[in-house]
Parts: sequence; C-alpha cells; structure tokens
Amino acid sequence: METLNEQELILKLRQGSEPAFAFLVNTYKNRLYSAVLNILQDKDDTEDALQETFIQVHESIAMFREDATLSTWIYRIAVRKALEKLRRRKTRQRIQSIIPWWMPKEKSSDANLHLNEGIEVEQKEQAEALFKAINLLPAKQKIAFTLIQVHGMKYEEACDVMQMGVKAIESLNSRAKENLRKKLAVYYKK
Repeated sequence: METLNEQELILKLRQGSEPAFAFLVNTYKNRLYSAVLNILQDKDDTEDALQETFIQVHESIAMFREDATLSTWIYRIAVRKALEKLRRRKTRQRIQSIIPWWMPKEKSSDANLHLNEGIEVEQKEQAEALFKAINLLPAKQKIAFTLIQVHGMKYEEACDVMQMGVKAIESLNSRAKENLRKKLAVYYKK
C-alpha cells in the first residue's frame, strides 16, 4: 500500500480497509514492540500486549477523537496494555505467595528476561543488571524512563502518551534515574 498521511489512514481504517490496517500494523509494530518489551521484559507478554493493542485499535478507531496524534493514541493503548499485564503479573505473584497450592508457580521473570540482540557479550551482565533494576521501578517511573531514556521520546510526547503534565513526567524520570543510580551503584564504583 502506498504511504498514507495520518488523516487518510484514519479515514481508511474507519472504513474497515484491511490494507490500511496492515499498513498501520507494519508501521507501528517494531516501535511498539520495543517500547512494550522494555516495560514488560518478557517476549510472550509483549507479543500478547501488542496483539491486544492492535485489536483495540481496530475495534476503537471509530471512537478516536483525534485530540492527539494517531501514534500517541496507539502508544497510549500499548502502554495501558503493558500496565495491565504488569498488574496481573503482580496479582498472580501475590496470590501464589499466599496460597501456593492453588496457583502454579509463574515462570521466573529473570529467566525470561529479554536483552537486545545488539548488546555485546561483555556488556550483557551490566545490561541484565540494568534491565532488572528498571523492572523494579514503580510502574509510572518505569514507563516514563523507558519512553524518554530508552526510546528517546520528547517530554511532550511522553506527556501525551502517559496523559500527565511535563512536571510530573520530569519528576518520574528524575526519580527513576535516582533509583537506578542507587540500585546500580556497584557498577559505577568500578
């Protein structure tokens, strides 16, 4: 399909065009995958969250109010799906710790930790420590840090995605960096 501007794409999506939907998926899947993977740190959960994201986009495009760009709206949905997965994971872990006989043990998140294939072998230990530390951040800090520091989003874009003000995003990002410095102090002393 030829390249469409945002308005043409929205119109075709609202008309139920399958080629337009395929174009949308192909345009956004890699960026969204990377962002959601950095939040969830689990390939299977990331793929599920992305599938749920695109299903919701398909089902909700008629209600898209265009008060933000299409990409911001899609990112917002993807981040919300990632947060839902994180909440479900924490709930399952809490239930499993309280009544282990009732719920089977979850796979270890550390065992399923995904590192970017581009990371050099000698840096894998440090990268693994970084991603584990990011994973321990409170959800909103983790998302703000991931969008801004890992994906290079501008603060204004992150504000639109997270539906928060610039000061709030700056504060979350700053606290995330401080928390990471504390957790990774051993690597900075070398």
